[in-house]
Amino acid sequence: MPGWLAVLQALTLALLLAVAHRPLGDYLARLYLSQKDLRVERGFYRLIGVDPRSTQTWQSYLRSVLALSLVGVLALYALQRAQAILPYSLGLPAVPAGLSFNTAASFVTNTNWQSYSPEVTLGYSIQILGLAVQNFVSAAVGIAVAIALVRGFAAHRTGTIGNFWVDLTRCILRLLLPLSIVAAIVLMFGGVIQNFNGFTDLTTLSGATQTIPGGPVASQEAIKELGTNGGGFFNANSSHPFENPSAWTSLFQVFLMLVIPFSLPRTFGAIVGDRRQGYAILATMATIFAVSLTLLTVFELSGSGTAPQAAGGAMEGKETRFGIAGSALYATASTLTSTGAVNSMHDSFTALGGMMPMLNMMLGEVAPGGVGSGLYGMLILAVITVFIAGLLVGRTPEYLGKKIGPREIKLASLYILVTPVLVLAGTALSFAIPAVRADVEATSIANPGLHGLSEVLYAFTSASNNNGSAFAGLTADTPWFNVALGVAMLLGRFVPIVFVLALAGALAGQAPVPETSGTLPTNRPQFVGLLIGVTIIITALTYFPVLALGPLAEGLQ
Repeated sequence: MPGWLAVLQALTLALLLAVAHRPLGDYLARLYLSQKDLRVERGFYRLIGVDPRSTQTWQSYLRSVLALSLVGVLALYALQRAQAILPYSLGLPAVPAGLSFNTAASFVTNTNWQSYSPEVTLGYSIQILGLAVQNFVSAAVGIAVAIALVRGFAAHRTGTIGNFWVDLTRCILRLLLPLSIVAAIVLMFGGVIQNFNGFTDLTTLSGATQTIPGGPVASQEAIKELGTNGGGFFNANSSHPFENPSAWTSLFQVFLMLVIPFSLPRTFGAIVGDRRQGYAILATMATIFAVSLTLLTVFELSGSGTAPQAAGGAMEGKETRFGIAGSALYATASTLTSTGAVNSMHDSFTALGGMMPMLNMMLGEVAPGGVGSGLYGMLILAVITVFIAGLLVGRTPEYLGKKIGPREIKLASLYILVTPVLVLAGTALSFAIPAVRADVEATSIANPGLHGLSEVLYAFTSASNNNGSAFAGLTADTPWFNVALGVAMLLGRFVPIVFVLALAGALAGQAPVPETSGTLPTNRPQFVGLLIGVTIIITALTYFPVLALGPLAEGLQ
């Protein structure tokens, strides 16, 4: 029965995504191709002094991204430090400086890593004015950067890649905000709470006293999933019944995580003028997703040991209302996107099952990835694939009519190298520096040995890839992890964006070259298979040695 349930859930999800793919993808293409501005948008442009008809070079576009993000980090940090004097603080004190920096870096970079229990750390002012606002802004930044790269492929010697402020504003007002309102209403209908009740003390049937938290949860839950953010209103995240009450709300949340990333390939095809290119990217993403979901479900259903076998699988750390199939689907969706939300504890998965969410992030979260970041990550891999194919079979390295020369491949290669360096360096330093290692082993790691290494590896993988999920056995609210993970989030977000925008600028400055008999077709199954192979070999296998020391070694015990 669990196997049939897993198939049924996957087919239902696939049907919902297929229904949404065409209309949403086409709507996004029209949104970014249109020359018309809404009245409220024109008012905002006048307020900030932006000409919506002007276009930016990649350097100017990058400066806009970094300036907005810097303001976001400073504003969110200041809000947390001033929490005690803000309305609706629920009597909570100011957030400590180290944790404030970590949280500000986390939400501005679309990571939403949480080294704290939200319901006893943050009041409603921070949740609404700080975290929820950044959920919208960080998601819109990712989509804007992806559209800028797509424009680079579609441009004809313009040297410009659009206007960041226009891209950002349209994404928030015309896409994320309307969809979030609809999603929040659906979630409230499903039982997700939306109030300002604060903490309520109740007497249980046994006579004990229990404190029940409230809060404007549904509104934040909607953009948390839709923008592939992932930060929970409660410490238990989407395993909490106030955030995720039932099996159907859990499936709906998975749909929200995937609907924009899986629709963006159609937007890509529409803007470059060849929808078959979008289908090739979509097929690559969907294939990797299906394989990952199948493996994780099998690993969890076949959990070894007397207790898992008696229970029908490894149920530790999982909610009975979701079961193994629902937990595996949620974990796959949240780690193959940059969401990081959880409806079960990944730390309690089987050894090989716990490796799969980690491996999903190590792939670069490109199947389908975060909103925007998944598309531009996959397009970078497509550029590398075309170059490798040219080396192997002597075909001209071109992609969508643009020459892939030394400059383009250097930028793509640097993009690929950023997160492995951050992940491996961060993990190594956690154990190589004597004072840090002593603190990590004494304070942070609850499960020493192979699993302890996996916990630290997972943390840096999640932070560097801007995911935000965690192996819950790791205590990360320490000076080392607050700083190290915060730096990893910032570098993991913005250094790759530098290379993406530089590549977009390089492509936008080129004149399209005509397709010849030596051009590799990039809209056929052959290219899809090659792209899948390059994705696995170049990204995942980079981490094989450290995986062999952690989850693989633990799984083979």
